[in-house]
Amino acid sequence: MICAIYRSTLRDQTYLYLGKKDDFSCVPEALMKGFGKPQLSMVISLEGRDKLASADIGKVKQQLAEQGYYLQIPPPVENLLTKHLATESKVN
Repeated sequence: MICAIYRSTLRDQTYLYLGKKDDFSCVPEALMKGFGKPQLSMVISLEGRDKLASADIGKVKQQLAEQGYYLQIPPPVENLLTKHLATESKVN
């Protein structure tokens, strides 16, 4: 299975995986508007791979087979102040 990976021009660390290079027909219009102009990052083969750098390869393959695309978004930003205050309250 070949996969084309595009970087978002509007959202940092957001990537769109497609089963066919430059075929955005399966991607909802609203998603494309929020994604911006896709910039091709790379084309890779998913065959023989056990993992990807920042995405669950099982989910990627499943989403590509079911809907033709996979959207990778960054994890939420951790609020260090909230984490610190929670730790402080446990200590006291």
